[in-house]
Amino acid sequence: MNKTPDSKPPPTSVDVESSSTTTACRRCKTDCSNEVFREELAVCPSCGWHAPLNAQEWIQHLADVDSFREIGKRLHSADPLDFNVTEPYVERLREAEERTGMHEAAISGEARLDGHTLVLISLEFDFLGGTMGSVVGEKVARAFQAATRRKLPVVSVIASGGARIQEGILALMQMAKTATAVAAHKAAGLPYISVMTNPSFGGTFASFGSLGDILIGEPEAQIGFVGARVVEGTIDERIPKEERRAETVLAHGMIDMVVPRRALRNQLAVLLSQLTADRNPHWPAVKLAPTQKPTRNATEIVQLARSPERPRARHYVDRIFSSFTELHGDRCYGDDDAILTGLATLHGHPVMVIAQTGQVMPMPEGYRKTYRLLKLAEKFHLPVITFVDTPGAFPGLEAEHRGIALTIGENLGLLASLEVPIINVVIGEGGSGGALALGLADVILMQENAIYSVIAPEGAAAILLRDASQTDELVSGLKLRAHDLLEQGVIDGIVPEPPGGAHRDYDAAARLVMERLVHHLGQLSGTKPKRLIRNRATRFGSIGKFERGVSTMLRAMVKRFKTA
Repeated sequence: MNKTPDSKPPPTSVDVESSSTTTACRRCKTDCSNEVFREELAVCPSCGWHAPLNAQEWIQHLADVDSFREIGKRLHSADPLDFNVTEPYVERLREAEERTGMHEAAISGEARLDGHTLVLISLEFDFLGGTMGSVVGEKVARAFQAATRRKLPVVSVIASGGARIQEGILALMQMAKTATAVAAHKAAGLPYISVMTNPSFGGTFASFGSLGDILIGEPEAQIGFVGARVVEGTIDERIPKEERRAETVLAHGMIDMVVPRRALRNQLAVLLSQLTADRNPHWPAVKLAPTQKPTRNATEIVQLARSPERPRARHYVDRIFSSFTELHGDRCYGDDDAILTGLATLHGHPVMVIAQTGQVMPMPEGYRKTYRLLKLAEKFHLPVITFVDTPGAFPGLEAEHRGIALTIGENLGLLASLEVPIINVVIGEGGSGGALALGLADVILMQENAIYSVIAPEGAAAILLRDASQTDELVSGLKLRAHDLLEQGVIDGIVPEPPGGAHRDYDAAARLVMERLVHHLGQLSGTKPKRLIRNRATRFGSIGKFERGVSTMLRAMVKRFKTA
C-alpha cells in the first residue's frame, strides 16, 4: 500500500481473526501471515474473500505516496438532538474516535492516483457503521466543491449503513446536500467514479454513492437500499444475502463492473485516463483500400451476413482498440448482453463503443444502457462508434411491457442531438428499428457483405406473402446490400472485406474497419457540436423519394383510360 502522512496504524479488520503473527480468514478459516495478508490488501490468498479495509487503508492504497492532503480535517459532530436513547450519542462518538483514530466516519482530500490529480473520499464503517450525519455530509460536499473549483475528478469509496439515526432529519438532509454538490460537479463536466465496498447501504448509497458516472462494486460486497433488519422489521420480508451481492447487482444493471481489489487501482487509473484525455485529438492520415464492384447477389450476401463464422462485435473490439473497459447496465432493470458498451482507446484517443453483439435481439434494457452511455460520451466529449448487427429488437410481449418502442425512440432522439461525432458501421445484419436505434450517425458505413433493411426478409414475407419461408422472392427487391444502399444515398461508404469474406480473415477484416474509422474520425475532428447536429438533420432530412403533382392512383387511372 502507499503511505499516507499523519495517519495512525489502522486497526485490525473486523472480518478477520488475528493473532500476533497470523490472520485467519473468516470464510475459509485459512491462516495467513499478517505480512502476506497486508501485501494482499486484506484479500485471502486462498479463497479470494475481501476482508474490509478501513478508510485510511483505502487512502493509502489508492493515493500516490505522500500525495494526500485532507479537506475539512477539523470538523467534529455535535449532538443536535441531545440524543440519549440506548446510549448517549456523545459517548458513541467518543468510543468511535478512540477505536478508529478518526474524528468522523469520512476522510476526504486532494491526492494523486497514478499521477492523476483528483479528490478522494473514503468512508469508515467502523465509525458508527459509516453512517452519514452532518459532518460526513459536510465533508463530502466540501470535497465535491473543492473538486469543482479545481476542475478535478472525484473517486469515492463507500462503506456505510446509511443515514445516522442519532441526528434525525438533519442526517436525512445530508442526502440532499451531497447530491447538490455532485450535481454541480457533474454540470462542470467532471468525472466521478464511485466504488462500493462491503457494505454499501441506505442514504449514503442512495445519494452521492449512486451518482457516479461509473459505479464499481467489490467482489461479493453487499449493496442495496435498505439493510436486512430494516426490511424484516417494516415489511416482514427476508432478502437472501446473495441477492445483494455486487455480482447480482451487476446482473440487474445497477453498477458498471465488479473489480477485485488488487486490480482496482489500475482500473481507476485507466478510467481516469479515458475520461480526462485531450478533447482535440489528432487522427493520422490513412490510405484506404479500394471498394470492389459487387459480385454476389442479394441471397448470397444475406447468407454471408448471417453466417455463424462471421466476426462479430467482440472480435472487432478486441482487434481494433488498444484497450477496452466494458460498462454494464441500464441502472434501471438489467444488463443486456445483446449490446456491448464501453470506453475504448483508438490510436491513443478515448472513444465510446456501443455494439450489437450479433444475431441476438436486444431488449429494452439494452437500449436504455445505450442511452446512458451516449449521455456519458457527450459529457466527456468522446466520439461514439456504433456497430450494428441484429435481426431487430426483441418483439415479444415482455419487451413491450418494458417499453421497447419507447427506448428505441429515445435513442433516436438522443443520437439526433448528440454533440459529439458518431460513426456507425453495419458489420452483419441491420434489421429494422432495432438496428437503426444505433444507426443514426454522422457517417454510416457497411461492410460489403452486410445487409440493412426496413425489416428482416422473413418478416417481409410474413406480411406480404403470409409465409415467412418465402424470402427468395423478396430479398432482391428489398435492396438491402451495401452497394444498393450506397446508390440510394443511405450510407456513406462501403468497407471492403478480405477475399472470400470477413470470416476468412478476422484480423484483416478488423484492419479494414479500423482504417475507415480513423479516416472518418479525422474528417469529423474539430467540427463544432452545433454544426454536427445541423449536418445530421440535413442529411437525414434529405433521405426519401417522393413526387409532387398528380397522385400515383390518378396517373394509373389515366393510363388505363388511354389504353382502353
